[in-house]
Amino acid sequence: MEPPKKKILLVEDDTNLAAVYRGRLELEGFTVVEVNNGEAALSSAVKEKPDLVLLDAMMPKISGFDVLDILRNTPETTNIRVIMLTALSQDKDKERAKDLGADEYLVKSQVVIGDVVERVKHHLGIATSDTAPAAETPAPTEPTA
Repeated sequence: MEPPKKKILLVEDDTNLAAVYRGRLELEGFTVVEVNNGEAALSSAVKEKPDLVLLDAMMPKISGFDVLDILRNTPETTNIRVIMLTALSQDKDKERAKDLGADEYLVKSQVVIGDVVERVKHHLGIATSDTAPAAETPAPTEPTA
């Protein structure tokens, strides 16, 4: 029996971009719940209990930063992995996301979709190569003598 699919909450107000990400994530075997504003992101996070949230920063109703802050301060959602995926590339924005508890901060213009999928898998503990099982323990980084 296959393990249950990991669920991704995709929060993106650009419908074309959201469609591209959704298509690729579904191809990779994820269940994708897609919303296009911060308010819907919060209610979906509680209702759907995703394994990971891909969160845009600049959105209608509630910004991604505020969504992240609320997710981290809500008991039901505090441990959900959150990757900020945004056009904002300034250090102050990256710092703010880090301070609010983002697991990672990706700038849209600096990554391709394959990079995003790889980071999603990384944060969910899914092996990215076909040969390494997800449960494999990493090799020690220093020789033990």
